[in-house]
Amino acid sequence: MTPDYDLLARQLEALLDTRDWLTNSAQTSAFLMQAVPDLNWVGFYLQRQPELLSLGPFQGKPACHPIPFDKGVCGAAARSRQTQRIDDVHAVADHIACDAASSAELVVPIVTANRLWGVLDLDSPLKHRFNEADQTGIERLTAVFVASSDLT
Repeated sequence: MTPDYDLLARQLEALLDTRDWLTNSAQTSAFLMQAVPDLNWVGFYLQRQPELLSLGPFQGKPACHPIPFDKGVCGAAARSRQTQRIDDVHAVADHIACDAASSAELVVPIVTANRLWGVLDLDSPLKHRFNEADQTGIERLTAVFVASSDLT
């Protein structure tokens, strides 16, 4: 069942009532974990060093840190600056298995002022969990986060 992403976007806009990126990323992670079904991990990885993602606010089991740009689905999203939607992460040769229960993954890069700020990562224990509507919806919710936050 695909969530009502129009409704979720309005709810997230109302929730993000500060420009503080840290507060907003924590709120966004918690909101998505509660609002989007069949997830086991949601969170942000931030680019604080060249070619490396550092763990940011998240919901779920403890996570991998750091993630190099040349490894895994998050690294691919950071490297290409394109959303990665993976139906079966176990079929990805360089997948980083933080939680063996994760089977599908959706990673949206966050680019501001032509600079990669980080990525938003969603994991699901269900293969083929994310469809095109989910990708479009999560990209829209990521845009709400970006518009609401000071990412400089």
